[in-house]
Amino acid sequence: MKKTSLAISLLIFLSTTVRSQEQAPQLLIRAAHCLTIRNFLPLSRARALSFGYLLDGKSYPGKKVLYLVDFAPPARSNGLAFAIFLTERNGHQNFNIQNNASFVLSKDESNGVSFAVTPLGGTWTQEHFASAIAQIEKQPRFAIPARDLLTSIPLINCESYTDR
Repeated sequence: MKKTSLAISLLIFLSTTVRSQEQAPQLLIRAAHCLTIRNFLPLSRARALSFGYLLDGKSYPGKKVLYLVDFAPPARSNGLAFAIFLTERNGHQNFNIQNNASFVLSKDESNGVSFAVTPLGGTWTQEHFASAIAQIEKQPRFAIPARDLLTSIPLINCESYTDR
C-alpha cells in the first residue's frame, strides 16, 4: 500500500513538473516578441518571463483575439494583460495590439481580478479581460527566455493602437 501511494505521488509530481516545462507555443512567442519590440513589456533583468494566454474566437464575431498575460515575478499574482487581434495578410501573420491593462489577482473581487490600470473600453471590455485573465490563471504558464523575445521572427507583422 505504501509503495502504491509513493508511486502515485511520484507520478503526480512528475506530471506537474513536465507540464510546467512545456515548450511555449509559437503563437505565444510571436505575440510576446511583438509586445517586446513595440515596448509594451517593461525592461527586465530576468532571464525568462512567465506568460499565459487564451485564444478567443467568440467575443468579437469574425475575429480572433489572443489574450496574453505577462506574470510579474516573484509572486506572479499580478501582471500585465493584452488583447492582440490576429489576422493573416500576404502570407504574414499580423499581431495587432489593441488594448492592455495592469492587474492583480484578488479573492475580494467576484471575478478574481482587480485592475491597477484598467483596459480602455468600459465595463464590457473590463469583464472580458477579467474573464480571460481568470481562465489563463488556471492554465499552464510558459517561461520564455528574454533573449528569445528580441530575436527577429520572419513572416510576422507587429502593429498597435499606438502606431496611429
